[in-house]
Amino acid sequence: MPVKVSVIVPVYNPGIYIEDCIASLLRQSLPPDEYEMVFVDDGSTDDTPARLDALAAENPRVKVIHQENSGWSGKPRNVGIAASEGAYVMFVDNDDYLGDEALERMYDYGVANGADVVIGKMAGKGRPVPVELFRRNHPHASVENAPLIDSLTPHKMFRRAFLDDIGLRYPEGRRRLEDHVFVTEAFLRADNVSVLSDYVCYYHVKRDDASNAGFQRFDPVGYFKNLREALDVVERYTRPGALRDRLHRRWLRNEMVERMRARRLLNAPVDYRKELFDEIRGVVVERFGPGVAAGLPLTQRIIAELIAADRFDDVVAFAEWEASVAVRAEPGPVRWEDGALKIDLTAEYRLGGRPMTFPADRTGAAPTGPPRDVTDAVGRVSADSVEQFGKATADLLVRERASSAQYFQPVEFTREIVPVEDGEGVRLVLRATATVDPASAAGGIAPGNGLWDVFVRVKLGGWTKECRLGPMPHNGRAAASAGVVADRVLLPYWTDRGHLALDVDRASKRLGLFGLGSGDIAVTGDRLRASLPLYVPGDTEVLLRLTGPTSPDIPGTLTPDGSGARLEAVLPAGELTGAARQVMLCPVPKADERRYLPLPVAVRTGVGGMQVVRPSGPSVVLRLARRVRQVLVRGRATAARVKARRG
Repeated sequence: MPVKVSVIVPVYNPGIYIEDCIASLLRQSLPPDEYEMVFVDDGSTDDTPARLDALAAENPRVKVIHQENSGWSGKPRNVGIAASEGAYVMFVDNDDYLGDEALERMYDYGVANGADVVIGKMAGKGRPVPVELFRRNHPHASVENAPLIDSLTPHKMFRRAFLDDIGLRYPEGRRRLEDHVFVTEAFLRADNVSVLSDYVCYYHVKRDDASNAGFQRFDPVGYFKNLREALDVVERYTRPGALRDRLHRRWLRNEMVERMRARRLLNAPVDYRKELFDEIRGVVVERFGPGVAAGLPLTQRIIAELIAADRFDDVVAFAEWEASVAVRAEPGPVRWEDGALKIDLTAEYRLGGRPMTFPADRTGAAPTGPPRDVTDAVGRVSADSVEQFGKATADLLVRERASSAQYFQPVEFTREIVPVEDGEGVRLVLRATATVDPASAAGGIAPGNGLWDVFVRVKLGGWTKECRLGPMPHNGRAAASAGVVADRVLLPYWTDRGHLALDVDRASKRLGLFGLGSGDIAVTGDRLRASLPLYVPGDTEVLLRLTGPTSPDIPGTLTPDGSGARLEAVLPAGELTGAARQVMLCPVPKADERRYLPLPVAVRTGVGGMQVVRPSGPSVVLRLARRVRQVLVRGRATAARVKARRG
């Protein structure tokens, strides 16, 4: 079979981090004879060269090339391209890994859409990745109709013939932003770029020791010299005008203005801040026309204007003000409705921990030019935010805790302008209801087993900020019951810190089944009936099992009953001789691995027929001791939090 995809991995001293990368490549769903792995060892001094040689000896689809250290990733990637045989080449860093179906999905998607470049959805594990780009699939994308320019890392699939036809290779040597130069030219010269957003293809990982190259402090002079080369590519393949300004704006926003904002600037050493500022100002003055900064939101535009005007102290002062701006999302009712989880919330920007207020009225023309001082800058931002109230948006995302894969959920929201008590200001409150469908919450498919955290993302004017949903006060932490929907059990719950999270097919004790009372379960003849705190959208088939030497599966049915479900099953009375048998419930019989959850009831056949008894378990004294210990632990934790706040 011809090779469809060559995976090219530049390698330099990854240590144990390469193991996840290797494992993910070996797990790919693409048939083994249809892809190859090309590892280019760039002079590693750890045990990696021997590890790769052993891997190649075991696996004929693995190629290993050893070379002297070249200083950066450009040359190893070019060497990998030269050694590759695939129709497409896929670049993967040695400390990242792929989703199991990434190569197959990206290749098929690229071929189906005639793509020169295929971008697979990314998840950032401790690292930022594009978000807006992956709201939906873009089979025919370009820099004009999609935010491709937000994704300039090399972790994409490129058609090999396309790279050869235009003679595109990475800049080599000890340098930064070689991927910006390569990817930007690919975007601008490709006939088509396809963005695959309904499956997480690439996991971008921050090492525990933060030793990834992208996290190292860089030399501003060299960095912005290399950045100018990416701007040269834009100017080479575009004409002066709106498109060029919009592309240049990406570097002004991401690589310059954002480095001069809020905590990102304030957390840098004082001398390094000024060094960065001077180099950034050089690029802004030399390379960007007025149309570049003009397209930024006002908050970012003010920073760009202060940079151009060489007002470093004002940039720092504005960063100190902006660092106190945050967003908070307060949860409302969480409930099941029509087979989906409904989550109510309100979201609002806050300044210094208090609701952010804006001017109630704006009169006169908006001022132009750099602000006089920071007070003027803050006033302009506040007034402009009022004008942008009608464009403010709220999104809810669910993020898998283990992988960081995240997905937007459908949201309906309203904007409410709330007067403040003094009558001279207003607040903007977004009230939203999100829908989490267990059958499609993960990009059109059911979410995988595990824990999922709930995040809220709010846009207003020049800010896009994200926060966890919560915290919910202890006295209000009643979430919806678990739901048995779409062949999975989904439990909404509040974390110890009061944030909403979702447990998919893992919870057992928190389902509340063992808290049932004697009146919730009954046996009449051979028929068992029980009222369970589970939501089901309709009649749902389940299985029961009885503990003991022989435990056949017993079919049962969950039927909606008020806020819970009614369980009914016919028990094999003739087999219940001897000791009492505890009843176990399997709520999802179609699962790959069935889980049986204990119910607080046992059955046996006695003189008068079938009897219901409590199963044997911990003594009352032991259960009381456990409860006392739990209360003491919680009390100590509460006292520690109070002490920390007072301190």
